[in-house]
Amino acid sequence: MATLQTHHVGVVVSDLDEAVSFYQDTLGLSIADEFTLGDDGIATAINVEGVTGDFVHLDAGSARVELIEYDPAGDDITTDAINQRGAKHIGFAVDDIDAFYENLPDNVEPISSPQPIEIGTSILFFRDPDGNFVEVVEA
Repeated sequence: MATLQTHHVGVVVSDLDEAVSFYQDTLGLSIADEFTLGDDGIATAINVEGVTGDFVHLDAGSARVELIEYDPAGDDITTDAINQRGAKHIGFAVDDIDAFYENLPDNVEPISSPQPIEIGTSILFFRDPDGNFVEVVEA
C-alpha cells in the first residue's frame, strides 16, 4: 500500500479574492500556487458537468490550504455549530494562542476567547468569510 502524506485541505469559497485576503491577513499564510482547471478531467473527477475552478494554494507549513471558487457554484451548505454532522474545520497551531488572539483583526469574531482544554493546551475557534470554522491550537 502507498504511504500517504497530507498534501492539502480544500475549502470551497464564494469569493476567492476575499478568502485569500482573509487567510493571508488573519493567519499569515502565503500563496504557494494559483491555477484554473476547466477541462473534462476536473468535471469528471468531481462529477459536475462543465465546471471551472479557480484555485489558490496557501502554504501552511507541512500542508497547504486549497481555496477553490467554482463556476457554476453549488448550493450553500452551512452549519450552525461545530458538532453538527458534516461540519468541518481547519486547524492551525501557534506557539502563543493569547498573543494570536490579541492580534486578531477587528473583523474576525471569535466564538470565545482561548479556552484551556483537558489535554493541557488551549483552543480558539472563529469563522472565515464563508462561515467555515477555523481552529487555532496552542502547540
